[in-house]
Amino acid sequence: MTTAAITPLRQRMIEDMTARKLCAGTQRGHILSCKRFAAFLKRSPDTATLEDIRRFQLHLAETDVSICNRNRIMTGLRFLFRVTLRRLDLAEEVYHIREPQKLPAVENIIRIEQSKGRKDRNVMLSDEMLGLLRQWWKARPSRYDAGILVQERWLFPSRKSAGRSITTRHLNRLFHEAADAAGIKKGVTVHTLRHSFATHLLDDDTNIRKIQVLLGHEKLETTARYLHVATGMISAVESPLDRLARPKHKRPRKAEKNRKEVQPPA
Repeated sequence: MTTAAITPLRQRMIEDMTARKLCAGTQRGHILSCKRFAAFLKRSPDTATLEDIRRFQLHLAETDVSICNRNRIMTGLRFLFRVTLRRLDLAEEVYHIREPQKLPAVENIIRIEQSKGRKDRNVMLSDEMLGLLRQWWKARPSRYDAGILVQERWLFPSRKSAGRSITTRHLNRLFHEAADAAGIKKGVTVHTLRHSFATHLLDDDTNIRKIQVLLGHEKLETTARYLHVATGMISAVESPLDRLARPKHKRPRKAEKNRKEVQPPA
């Protein structure tokens, strides 16, 4: 990088990055991030306040900046505040947004896009469920299908708006109607289905790491919480005390066993 017409602040930041062996591309990105912040402030970044950082992050959220680029910009600013300016209070105000994690398309599964935690998930599609979905596809409301390609039609379309799926509010109402029809009295929500799914898998001795993948948990400890409610699996485990209480059957010694085998009949 050239040092011509460079402000003292930028020069110090370049030196800090060079001392930490940051590559040229990373250095350019950090400098551009700080230039963008300075243009937003209309003054030098070393005069920034906590409120300025809050407003800048709100500004990025309201523009068309992607999550990836937004996080890259804030990484450059965090370096400026934490390393060059030694303003840890400002650095702590910087936060990153979790980027959506997408999975490749795979057949014979149900693909859940951008679900809890902004993650894509794959779950198994049972033969029974596939049959039910095929039946529903033929019976689903089709009043708004005209002019919409088959592959772009919703499996559960809105009854009021063309080209849209049912709303979460509508889904929640249908869920509670089904719960009432099934005679379920305790308070349940749609999210209860997720917990029940995991608990039944545990009761069926499904490996907990497989359940972790299906639920999309990053940490096994999160999945292990379901062990507290999987009472069927817990009650099926034999206690060591029960094994100690059983009478022990002594096995015959090998020599004695051999004598019995060669002893002629009386």
